[in-house]
Amino acid sequence: MAESWSSLDNSEPNFRPLVVIELAKGTKKETIDWFTKRIVDRKANGGAQLLVKPLIVENGDENTYLVGASHLRLLLGAETVGLVKECGDNSMRTFTYSSRKTFKDFADDNHSFLTMAECQYIIKHELENLRAKDEKMIPGYPQAKLYPGKSIVRRLLTSGILVQIFPLHDREELKKLRHSWYGRVKVGYQPLDEIRSYFGETIALYFGFLEYFTFALIPMAVIGIPYYVFAWEDYDKYVMFAAFNLLWSTIILEVWKRICAIMTYNWGTLLMKRQFEEPRPGFHGVLGVNPVTGREEPVYSSIKRQIRIYLVSLPFVCLCLYFSLYVMMIYFDLEQWALDYHEENGSNFSSLMLFVPSIIYAVVIEVMNRIYRYAAEFLTSWENHRLESSYQNHLILKVLVFNFLNCFASLFYIAFVLFDMKLLRQSLATLLITSQILNQFAESLLPYWLQKRHKKRMRKRMSSPKAESDLSLVEQVSLEKEMGTYLGTFDDYLELFLQFGYVSLFSCVYPLAAVFAVLNNITEIYSDALKMCRVYKRPFAEPTANIGVWQLAFETMSVISVVTNCILIGMSPQVDALFPDSKTDLILTVAFVEHLLLAMKFIMAFVIPDKPKDIQMKLAKLEFESLEALKQQQMKLAAESLKE
Repeated sequence: MAESWSSLDNSEPNFRPLVVIELAKGTKKETIDWFTKRIVDRKANGGAQLLVKPLIVENGDENTYLVGASHLRLLLGAETVGLVKECGDNSMRTFTYSSRKTFKDFADDNHSFLTMAECQYIIKHELENLRAKDEKMIPGYPQAKLYPGKSIVRRLLTSGILVQIFPLHDREELKKLRHSWYGRVKVGYQPLDEIRSYFGETIALYFGFLEYFTFALIPMAVIGIPYYVFAWEDYDKYVMFAAFNLLWSTIILEVWKRICAIMTYNWGTLLMKRQFEEPRPGFHGVLGVNPVTGREEPVYSSIKRQIRIYLVSLPFVCLCLYFSLYVMMIYFDLEQWALDYHEENGSNFSSLMLFVPSIIYAVVIEVMNRIYRYAAEFLTSWENHRLESSYQNHLILKVLVFNFLNCFASLFYIAFVLFDMKLLRQSLATLLITSQILNQFAESLLPYWLQKRHKKRMRKRMSSPKAESDLSLVEQVSLEKEMGTYLGTFDDYLELFLQFGYVSLFSCVYPLAAVFAVLNNITEIYSDALKMCRVYKRPFAEPTANIGVWQLAFETMSVISVVTNCILIGMSPQVDALFPDSKTDLILTVAFVEHLLLAMKFIMAFVIPDKPKDIQMKLAKLEFESLEALKQQQMKLAAESLKE
């Protein structure tokens, strides 16, 4: 490796721009010179050893730079980040430059061995790992302090000197992907491998889960349609539907783990070793030494963080939950008013008015969820978590708790306090359908319309209208700079989580919930694909082996659904008639069945392997080979030391 780095030449006859760096207007020349020099400097000198060129525009402003890398530099970077590629014997192994000839489709002149998304991920990794050496500040900006080991890019971002870093779209590849993905309406699977090659594993895994969840909903939808048609007012029959619901919610999540393992093994991310997490960009504190790495970095007292969490964040979340319950009680007052109005008038208009409180409440829920999301992000950032994973876990916990109560508290109240199944059915249908319409509008239609308007204005400034594939590099960068930034899959998974709750918790009361969920998800696939390809900048690829904490969230929801459905079964007239004399026996029986089903659920989760047998064998084989290689290396070193 050392010989390879030292012999690496920074010159590249065919410069291929991969990443765009936009600096703030008026950035001082000494800052630009220092930053670009650090990007192109050799690794031995603390640089990234990449290629950088200014984007020359007509007005002469040089605040935008294009970053690329030579083919050799990208291959060495692939080894640094631990990319896993397919070998000639069809096994998946961590890429090393020394053994490059053993990998499938590798050739010294084959520049497509690494996908463009992988190349951009490598460049992002190298830029983020540019660290200060002896500098005490960013040249030209004495207020932007530096210290040895501090990430230069993160300091430039937090100081406002660096506006944004984003990967460029490949117009030709994007055109092909759009055609195979959403360019025509078709019945079939999504091109997940192509999505992964272009956007990376995190995005591809979300679309894979969305597709899988949609197919998993079809049995519920197929059973729900005749149930809705033939047993609308016959609540005795939701015993069978609820029982199927319990089995369904457990199996689909266990099967998904296996499908996820297969996909991520084929993509190589199942084998990638977890890298040591660096402090997140927003983390701050007094300068100290990390006892693990020995590097200087900000240090912040965990006691102070716990005080912020338990004395500020927790009371605030509880206050928001109380406010959500208060709004819910206002909704029930409106429901009572609408019911009284209908009883007095009995007209078609009064019949429609019965749905108005639920629609208003559904809109209010969406608004409250979005406002609370901003507050949760601010609070979680203020808590000053050192690691990005810790920040994400605390944020997801805050958002999930509030969203769960905000969306489902009224349904629990109607079902288990008011015992009004007709109102439960009406509220569930209204909340589900209204939230789906609002989400489609807010997340896809509105951003697409705004982006389309912006593109029209940008093209009017250009000398002549052109197709996207005919744009010059300057025009392409100018267009993409102004596109929205994709903020990750958080909101997309949250929407599916709430949808899973509507289907699994109370769908036996409203069996068409799964039908509307399937219809929504089909349009969601197309609208999200459109959003990724036409509305937002291309996100950096992020290798991942699973859907992370969302798997636990879905499993928790399935456990709650067991309790909910057992109580609904116990409340049905059919079961109630079996215990005419003693309600205590009924409660004890329902509790026993609920515990039995939970036990069966956990047994099924334990019995069904998370990884298929062949994947387990391949992983075990690779682990054995790596241990043998390590043993041989140790024996070789021992033999050399004996000779000396």
